[in-house]
Amino acid sequence: MGTYKCCIFFTRRFALPDATTPEDVRTLFSRFSGGTPYMSVDELRRYLAATGEVDGDGGMDVAERIVDRVLQGRSRTPRFGRPALTVDDFHNFLFSEDLNPPIRQSKVHHDMNAPLSHYFIYTGHNSYLTGNQLSSDCSDAPIIKALQIGVRVIELDMWPNSSKDDIDILHGRTLTAPVSLLKCLASIKKYAFVASPYPVIITLEDHLTSDLQAKVAKMVLEVFGDILYYPESKHLQEFPSPEALKGRVILSTKPPKEYLEAKGGTMKDRDIEPKFSKGENEESAWGIEVPDIQDELQDANKDDMSYHERGVDEDDEQKVCKNAPLEYKHLITIKAGKPKGSLVDALKSDPEKVRRLSLSEQELAKVAAGHGPKIVSSFTQRNLLRIYPKGTRFNSSNYNPFLGWVHGAQMVAFNMQGYGRALWLMNGFYKANGGCGYVKKPDFLMQTCPDGKVFDPTADLPVKKTLKVKVYMGDGWQHDFKQTHFDSYSPPDFYAKVGIAGVPSDSVMRKTRVVEDSWVPMWEDGFTFPLTVPEIALLRVEVHEYDVNEDDFGGQTVLPVSELWPGIRTVPLFDHKGMKFKSVKLLMSFEFV
Repeated sequence: MGTYKCCIFFTRRFALPDATTPEDVRTLFSRFSGGTPYMSVDELRRYLAATGEVDGDGGMDVAERIVDRVLQGRSRTPRFGRPALTVDDFHNFLFSEDLNPPIRQSKVHHDMNAPLSHYFIYTGHNSYLTGNQLSSDCSDAPIIKALQIGVRVIELDMWPNSSKDDIDILHGRTLTAPVSLLKCLASIKKYAFVASPYPVIITLEDHLTSDLQAKVAKMVLEVFGDILYYPESKHLQEFPSPEALKGRVILSTKPPKEYLEAKGGTMKDRDIEPKFSKGENEESAWGIEVPDIQDELQDANKDDMSYHERGVDEDDEQKVCKNAPLEYKHLITIKAGKPKGSLVDALKSDPEKVRRLSLSEQELAKVAAGHGPKIVSSFTQRNLLRIYPKGTRFNSSNYNPFLGWVHGAQMVAFNMQGYGRALWLMNGFYKANGGCGYVKKPDFLMQTCPDGKVFDPTADLPVKKTLKVKVYMGDGWQHDFKQTHFDSYSPPDFYAKVGIAGVPSDSVMRKTRVVEDSWVPMWEDGFTFPLTVPEIALLRVEVHEYDVNEDDFGGQTVLPVSELWPGIRTVPLFDHKGMKFKSVKLLMSFEFV
């Protein structure tokens, strides 16, 4: 019994129920056990074969291991002299994260032999920052954390140190405290391949003199040695594949330009203090709903921001500092030069070479509003497009990543040290393909139709697939939270929100009913989601505790729809910072029709 205070002198007692077996689970058990009270190992094997977990004629060893795990440490219920599961045992198996996960593939299963431009790549922005963009410390710790979760693109901003004889990593002209380049490079080498064997790309923002560029070249070669990849040719006509670059580190930056003294030095020199808008701080950002990309495109179309603000000369390399060290230039594998003219012109492909282009989220939205399909057909099928957060995101918040993904942008750069719904989508998307940090782009983003048309995310598209989702129940909060965390006077009143993130026509959120006064809510509510672009759609799940004033957060997860395992599955939940709870989980079912 759980005891809660009521008024001053009284207490209320609530029963703490065990997890109840849903009716659908009982029906499933009866179907495969032949209506008997026990399910044999062979009957469990038939269930696993029916759900695609084992081959039809095999899987006895898998079924035996499951029975051993479920019955571990308990007396075994015999059926014809052999171990067997009861309906509660079967429910315990289904409600086990280790034995019954929601993701079909835990290993790399995409073709990894295509050029880098054929993949979405897990990308960080200002990877060295520990907090906000203006005054937080710089460190190798967030770089290490990013690599440990599978991030493949690390960004470093290089500036001369105070004595102009070494290189610091910091967010220039702000109050951020620097960290040394050498320390960052050493940590990248140590942790580059702990989560994935596929290449790590270091994007460098270069603010250095030619003598310091030479020092960077020497430092990079000494730290990375043979794992640093750089081609013999001056320009690549096609990017290598992730498979060919396994275990390698790659540099990407603009070809070195003449060093310019910082205008006015740092923010500290100019006596400028970082300012946040009302409510715009690190603690409030997580709760903001992800903006719809359709709204962003419409807003961008109304904006007067000029296409020409980023125009530069035809080839940056023709205007580099003549004293720039040749070795430094030679180490840059992915060059980020931009042609002269407007952003629309910048998105034209050069048949003689491939390159990387960086646009802010606002610039992409502006170009996409009027020329969306051209981004795909003219640029992202061969070249790399990197999108980064707008400069006013001082609190390290993020944007809707689908703004970049639907236009084929490979490097949708995010502030990984922040948190919030947008980052939940990013982390969920890269659970695909074994969590290796590279997700192959769907064919419709790599092909042009015979009539010359390319994918348009704002078009009226036909439904390709329908996903049916049922939320049965949740459990584990009583183990991971204090008794009075959600309510001082009674057990929590939980409800779940379930929806889709993707192209505008697919994006939606629904909610279950509220189950009052229960740590183990039983919802058994179902939802149907028609999907026009299931290839890149994400399933969003959140749990909240209803409150008259403001609902409390109870957990979240995001899963790639393309990787969902049909059937009844255990879905573990994460906190608002993306850390997995020890015990909190949902029992859900997925069906494609």
